[in-house]
Amino acid sequence: TGFGQTGPYAQRPGYDFIIQGMGGFMSLTGERDDLPGGGPQKAGVAISDLMTGQYATIAVLAALAHRDRTGEGQYIDMALLDVQVSMLANMNTNYLASGVAPKRWGNAHPNIVPYQTFHAADGWIIVAVGNDGQFRKFVTAGGRPELADDPRFATNPQRVAHRDALVPILAEMVLPRTREQWILDLERAGVPCGPINTLDEVFENEQVLARGLRVDLPHPTGGTVKLVGSPMKMSATPPEALRHPPLLGEHTDVVLDETLGYSAEHIAALRAKGVV
Repeated sequence: TGFGQTGPYAQRPGYDFIIQGMGGFMSLTGERDDLPGGGPQKAGVAISDLMTGQYATIAVLAALAHRDRTGEGQYIDMALLDVQVSMLANMNTNYLASGVAPKRWGNAHPNIVPYQTFHAADGWIIVAVGNDGQFRKFVTAGGRPELADDPRFATNPQRVAHRDALVPILAEMVLPRTREQWILDLERAGVPCGPINTLDEVFENEQVLARGLRVDLPHPTGGTVKLVGSPMKMSATPPEALRHPPLLGEHTDVVLDETLGYSAEHIAALRAKGVV
């Protein structure tokens, strides 16, 4: 449910969008308030719904392990709000340790600079400079090695303090080259980076294809159906996509016969009555 089986909100309806706001996620997501476009943003997918499903799976597995040891079952109470609060991870810790609520930083990092997006000639890239050595490699690859010796930018604390002066310089440096060229240059230099892909680019990506995350299966009425493969890679019991999503009622007779043990006459009678 949205809020669980106990507490003053137990009877309220809850939807993912509302939970993202109430649980603090949107206070951390979006551009800084003092920049154009600033303000809270929801995630592009129903993240509290999805994460509650993941947590529910873990809870079910834990309950099964408990059952195997004790023979006892149990009731699992999963709430969207509970999960949304729990999944804020280091942001929760930052607040609980300091008493100061974190704010939105858009695609920037509150404690590391530059660790953000930049617009290249043909699209967006991410540059994640994790230390001073990587910063020197980044600006050297960009033809601006003197920036690494500038006292305002030589160390990460100074880069954080002078973020507003540095980032426009870096943005101007990045803009002339294409995404592909920057990624080649930065990977060669040992600077963590990556493109911001659209979904068509994602499902054409060589790593995504190599990992089997796109699956094409024959379909009895649609020719070929395109599906997303399982992200779970297991050595003994690997998930495998064997058949298309079933048509409406495609397996009704199989379930009634093989699973429930109904006779052909019983199934025919149910069908004649419109039950199945």
